[in-house]
Amino acid sequence: MDINVNFGNVAKNYAQWRNDLPDELLESLKIRGIKFSNVRVADLGSGTGVWSRAIFNEGAKVVGVEPSEELIEEALNIDKRERMNIDYVNRYSENTTLESNNFDYVTVLRAWHWFDREATLKEVKRILRENGGTLLVMDSGFVSKSKIIKDTLQIIKNHMPNGELKSAGSKAHSKQFINNFPIEWFQEWKENQFDLIDTYKFEYEVSFRNDEWCGRVGSLSWLSSFTENKRVEILEEIRTHLIKVFGDIDQKIQHGCYVAILKLL
Repeated sequence: MDINVNFGNVAKNYAQWRNDLPDELLESLKIRGIKFSNVRVADLGSGTGVWSRAIFNEGAKVVGVEPSEELIEEALNIDKRERMNIDYVNRYSENTTLESNNFDYVTVLRAWHWFDREATLKEVKRILRENGGTLLVMDSGFVSKSKIIKDTLQIIKNHMPNGELKSAGSKAHSKQFINNFPIEWFQEWKENQFDLIDTYKFEYEVSFRNDEWCGRVGSLSWLSSFTENKRVEILEEIRTHLIKVFGDIDQKIQHGCYVAILKLL
């Protein structure tokens, strides 16, 4: 994990505003033969449990692995409200303590770029079942270049110590991408005996009111290093700007979803 990022600081925003999982994701996986009924899944970097709950509803026996106690607490609160019983392990992806050779799938949503990838790949190989276990790496985020995005990012940038907004985690050091995945990841997967079965992307739209958009922005990793008072100040500046420039309207923000399906050889 990046030492400058503390998702515990934005756990409540994350729980409330980062549950925009597109319906198309599960459908796109089913089309490609990925189904979760009666399979064992380790969900690494499970956060507030949005993906864990989605595949639990599909019939998976899922364990979420998450290093942030605050995010797990939010996940358990949501699970309780939705009457789900999902197990979470408060560990890093590099050392899950899960049983070896025990999982049909290892899944990662919006988190691979935060991991020590080499150590995580060794751990994934350890816990996946032999002969055909599957690693599923997924990412998503806004891709719109609309004025609301440009203005929002500029306000955040104005408050950053160095006046820069770098890509999240290890993506900050990457120069070339395939479906939003740095090209070096594909070589790492291959070198660790993971065969790329498919990689694809699709776009989807999420509608936000002004306050909802501020909540979504409040969950971004860039804001996690600020104090609570500073985060409130930045979000209030964004909210005031939105009202002044756009008025009280819904904003339709284009997002992209990216998927890589890999089989352990």
